[in-house]
Amino acid sequence: MLKRCLLFTLLAGIAGSSHASETSISFGGFYSHSDSTMNVTNPSLGNDFELDFESDLELAEKQFLPFFELEHQFAENHHFYVDWKQLHRNAETQALSKPFQVQIDDTVYDVKAGGQLTTTLNIDIARIGYGYDFIQGNNYTVGVSVGIHAMFIKTGFEGTIGACNITDVVGNICAVQEIPSIIDESVTAPLPDIGIYGSYHISPRWQLSAHAQYFKIKLDDVEGSLIDVRAGAEAEIAKNWFMSAAFNYYKVDVDIEQTGDSTGIADYNVAYSFIGPMLSISYKF
Repeated sequence: MLKRCLLFTLLAGIAGSSHASETSISFGGFYSHSDSTMNVTNPSLGNDFELDFESDLELAEKQFLPFFELEHQFAENHHFYVDWKQLHRNAETQALSKPFQVQIDDTVYDVKAGGQLTTTLNIDIARIGYGYDFIQGNNYTVGVSVGIHAMFIKTGFEGTIGACNITDVVGNICAVQEIPSIIDESVTAPLPDIGIYGSYHISPRWQLSAHAQYFKIKLDDVEGSLIDVRAGAEAEIAKNWFMSAAFNYYKVDVDIEQTGDSTGIADYNVAYSFIGPMLSISYKF
């Protein structure tokens, strides 16, 4: 719902502008190499350790993932933009090698070793903002951007799982009640980000471009950050149609700090990063 509201807000601003000069709609994908972890507790030994989504839970390290971008330029050096990235993965582990506990809100979940476990890790990021070209030359542009981001995170485990209230944990042992799954969904409120971008036209049909963006989130007991750096080239392949190839570094780090009685249960953390190529097709009008 929030993603739709962000998009509708941008389109309404475009429709109401009397200085519209160009709109660009882009669809594409990026080939990611992921490293994702979560801090958990060993229920037998009571010590905290880092559970790896790729090696321990068999999530794919490499995957092709989609993105969408819309940009509207008006009054020569002003821009509105909106984009969305989908970082979705899931996997099935036939025999979990490491038992672990996680705490979400006031409930402790106990995931047993040896059983089948289905894991989901979904991260969606929606962004809307404004850019201003403060330097313009005959064939180059440099600008700054300000905007807001919203992050949608879903982490799920389905299998042989026990659960108990945090007050029932004694010596890291939980009197478990069997449940089919854990689903933890977090939505961050829109929070500000800043960035810088630039482009250089090699010829009327070719240009080089780059951007760097950063944002940090803080909502109740959730804190995290994102870094987005991209550099690439764009070529006109037909009238109004363009193809882009770029190299992108993207890093998301989200921490959920536990409150109240800690009882030795580790804080919940998801780290997701990738570095790799991106390809997209754009239509400009």
